[in-house]
Amino acid sequence: MKKIMYAAVFSMLILMPLFWGCGNNDEEYVRVDFSDSVNVEEQPAVDSERPRLRAAVGAMISPRETFESYREILVYLSREMDMDLEFVQRKTYEEINELLGENKIDLAFICSGPYVRGRDAHGFNLLAAPVVEGDWHYYSYLIVNENSPHESLEDLKGKTFAFTDPESNTGRMVPMYWLHEMGFCPEDYFSDIIYTYSHDNSIMAVSKNLVDGAAVDHLIWDYFHKSGSDITRNTRVIKKSQPFGIPPIVASPGLSQDKALELKEILLNMHLDDRGEEILASLLIEKFVAAEDQWYDSIRDIYGTLKNCEDQDAAKP
Repeated sequence: MKKIMYAAVFSMLILMPLFWGCGNNDEEYVRVDFSDSVNVEEQPAVDSERPRLRAAVGAMISPRETFESYREILVYLSREMDMDLEFVQRKTYEEINELLGENKIDLAFICSGPYVRGRDAHGFNLLAAPVVEGDWHYYSYLIVNENSPHESLEDLKGKTFAFTDPESNTGRMVPMYWLHEMGFCPEDYFSDIIYTYSHDNSIMAVSKNLVDGAAVDHLIWDYFHKSGSDITRNTRVIKKSQPFGIPPIVASPGLSQDKALELKEILLNMHLDDRGEEILASLLIEKFVAAEDQWYDSIRDIYGTLKNCEDQDAAKP
């Protein structure tokens, strides 16, 4: 049985100033709720007759940081669309996928893993993807504490580890694939596994020596590292994955084709507008480009491999 002593320690993090508030045997892992689900809305005037742009952002970073980072870009989109903004957050990637599939939101920034998992099931439309440092790829970083002796995934055997979200590509599926190539399952390899539900929380867990290692989205680690944030100061990268298609922006299947095309055009031309360029620069984004579904085939390959392994394990007597 997995030890649960880390749950109490992690729950204390929500009281700390540093909290700003991409096998499936999840019941064997400790789930740590760093924050409650949040709904943040920019309420329109009472007499407003304008339609609403209902937007969400997958919990790649913790709720308050997500709100602060993405609010301006969503406000920009809503103003260009002449719509009022309703900004909704949820804790898990799957919740965002379900909102899209049920047409309860119009637009979402989602992780690449949930895109691959959810497109066929929920029918959302691929709109655009950001370009960062001239590239539309992103990576998984395996990180440890700066003062840790660990230099490889092999060194973390029998240690404690943090996953982000069950549907995360860089924060869960990639390290599971690495372990599969080594002939191991996570629950047999690590002494304890927890879910943090955001990449910055996983980074902070490693920084505070609450876990020995974690796998995180390189875009988020680099963002905090380049901005001089304390959150990455005590961490270092010991492994980098193959490239994957960068987390995209998608539209609900219930959004009209005209509205979806209008949103796409605004995104693709945002860097040509002074205010749009300023907002993008604050997120280290150069511009948005039209995303292509085949960019995410490498993630599909990983998911297919892991699913086949799960099916084979389930079939064993």
